[in-house]
Amino acid sequence: MQFLKNVLSTIVGLFMFCVIMFFVLIIIGIAAGGGDKDVVQVKENSVIELDISKVSQDYAGIFYSDEFAFLNEEPTDGFIDVLKAIDAAKKDDKIKGITITNSYSMLGMAQNKALRDKLAEFKKSGKFVVAYSDTYTQADYYLSSVADTIYMNPVAELEFKGLSSEVMFFKDLQEKTGIKMEVIRHGKFKAAVEPFLSNEMSPENREQLTTLLNAMWNNVVADIAESRKIPADSLNSIANNLSARTPEMAKERGLVDKIGYIDQFHDGVRKALKIKKDEEINTVDILDYAEANKFSDLLSGADDVIAVVYAQGEITGGEGGINNIGEIAMRKALKAAADDKNVKAIVLRVDSPGGSALASELIWRDIELAKKKKPVVVSMGNLAASGGYYISCNANRIFTEPTTITGSIGVFGVLPNFTQLSKNIGIHTEQVNTHKHSSGYSLFTPLEEDTREVIQQSVESVYDTFITRVANGRKMTKEQVDAIGQGRVWAGTDAVRIGLADELGGLDDAIAYAAKLGKTTSYTTQNYPEYERNLEDLFGSLTGMPFAKTREQFIAEEIGEENYRVIERIRRVSKLRGTQVILPYEITIR
Repeated sequence: MQFLKNVLSTIVGLFMFCVIMFFVLIIIGIAAGGGDKDVVQVKENSVIELDISKVSQDYAGIFYSDEFAFLNEEPTDGFIDVLKAIDAAKKDDKIKGITITNSYSMLGMAQNKALRDKLAEFKKSGKFVVAYSDTYTQADYYLSSVADTIYMNPVAELEFKGLSSEVMFFKDLQEKTGIKMEVIRHGKFKAAVEPFLSNEMSPENREQLTTLLNAMWNNVVADIAESRKIPADSLNSIANNLSARTPEMAKERGLVDKIGYIDQFHDGVRKALKIKKDEEINTVDILDYAEANKFSDLLSGADDVIAVVYAQGEITGGEGGINNIGEIAMRKALKAAADDKNVKAIVLRVDSPGGSALASELIWRDIELAKKKKPVVVSMGNLAASGGYYISCNANRIFTEPTTITGSIGVFGVLPNFTQLSKNIGIHTEQVNTHKHSSGYSLFTPLEEDTREVIQQSVESVYDTFITRVANGRKMTKEQVDAIGQGRVWAGTDAVRIGLADELGGLDDAIAYAAKLGKTTSYTTQNYPEYERNLEDLFGSLTGMPFAKTREQFIAEEIGEENYRVIERIRRVSKLRGTQVILPYEITIR
């Protein structure tokens, strides 16, 4: 009898558990679905507030779930969505202007350039762009300088001082700690490993950094000079002497138009809108406006499609995601686009410092296969360096922004070695082997010279493959590629000059050229890749709930986005495995 009671209670327990879980999943589904923002209704006589503080990636992704349909999502908070929204606003009679208020941008230089150009196009439609800030960083001022009128808080500061890059060196640190980084490289400009080999910058590295920063600064100055009607020489003098750091100095030299508080700025906006001083301003956030216009492409009625495949982040093996380029997701995306009869051409949007040499080669191969069916055009974003250039070089045509960082055609490997550290703390290691090389590389024994030679041969082989891919893709000789390779980085303007890219232009230019190659004049765009969501991702979609936040989100909120990026960069470097084709350093322009 007791046995039957136990069985019955178990069955009842299982039944109740299933019922409870059923209702929990329904509640979760409602919560996830209800988390989506209502589509905003744009009022007459409105202005768009250009808040891009939460925008960094070009592509926000497309997510799907075979198990839970309510997890399907196509976010509209990517940088490309912002550009599309501004395009739509040009033709929207309800939108009269755009305000840039206390903009704090995490965008890269090429993205800032693209956004600035898009705002300049918006102004040509007869609508206004005005800017206000309590303090201007250099990057934020560059963006705001396109505005018709620039306001500055009376106690604000303006940063306008030129560009700089700082490199840290760890040779002495290695000797003091006993942790040595064994370096195997090809390319005299491959400065990724220089900090482990020296205590000072090599002449080659100083040369390339100077050339790169000057090229980027010249583009910044040219844009500001055109918008503000200030000669480039005067702007360089201002930067050199820090003679626009206060509101009064900035206004006197023409960098800003008005000094005032936020309420005075709002009064100026009311005047532009031709409404009363006490009347409320109709505003709409740029991301809300992007959401409201997300289906505008579908109204065109065009059957032809230009596929836009986003390759953003470091190149790794595996599936990948919106923050890194996985060769599996790229293969799926390129194959899907190439096999779709409605797709007439493919645009590969690259924003990557590179990464795994193997994964770069596999993606290169997938692009070769796609090219046999459809034209492939590359649009370079902030970065298309090393492995990022590897996957770009075989396109039918390459577009680059003037401030894109590209090239870095070189290869390196870094092996941490703890031999001295282990001796210092009293750890001793011995090996027993059946063959001369059977133990491979050990962290706790010195790197043998013959092992170094084997690894060096592997690095040289990857480098030879790399320059061969570039030579074939760019119709150059291997000797020509080697002369501009050696790991050296270039700005987009120089990349066109030396043949690494075909012409200056943004994503829109690349799409238009792809359509030309695909022989279509009426088309929509389709974004790739798509990323699968599973039960593990379920709670992560419940925004606003503390337990739904990832560890990374918690850390970023506590220490700040910029500090988190530094930590994340160190973490990624510590996990590098295998031969790398990756940008030698991270450059942030402020």
